Amino acid sequence: MNNKRKMSDILEMIAKARHLTKEYYLTDYRNTEKRNSIMKELFGSVGNNVIIDSLFHCNYGKNISIGNDVIININCTFIDDEKIKIGNKVLIASNVQVYTAYHPVLPEERLIENPEDNIFFKTCAAPVVIEDGVWIGGGAIILPNVTIGKNSVIGAGSVVNRSIPANCLAVGNPCKPIKFFEDMRNSK
Repeated sequence: MNNKRKMSDILEMIAKARHLTKEYYLTDYRNTEKRNSIMKELFGSVGNNVIIDSLFHCNYGKNISIGNDVIININCTFIDDEKIKIGNKVLIASNVQVYTAYHPVLPEERLIENPEDNIFFKTCAAPVVIEDGVWIGGGAIILPNVTIGKNSVIGAGSVVNRSIPANCLAVGNPCKPIKFFEDMRNSK
């Protein structure tokens, strides 16, 4: 997000995203035409055959691009102050959180005074990329400035604070690869 944006502009963008996500939930699940139309208005881009279950939350929506054949299960949160790019054939399980925003750790860098806009903290952001074929397990947390490589699997409950290579199973807090698919195939 542009650091020069006024708080009123930011709140308006957030309100629009909240309105569209609410409209999406209130639309009958079988009315795919209307649901797809809402997604096209909410997101920066959205592919074909995308299913997003109830209680999806995002800050702005416009910073999110979603490929084809993607399923985002219930109660997922995407804090999209920066770009979130989701590839094709991606599975995102329930309660996954994707964060692009963060705050400086040092208080003198984090706390600011800006009385005209009523802003009292500094927010920074970095993108998140989820490449094609990725499966993210339930309750995983994806932190800013992370890329999850093609076809990788992130175990349930993992905290991903660094990029994960392609074609591996990665788990834990912090999340790290524990098996590469090629090794798994060769050991059979």
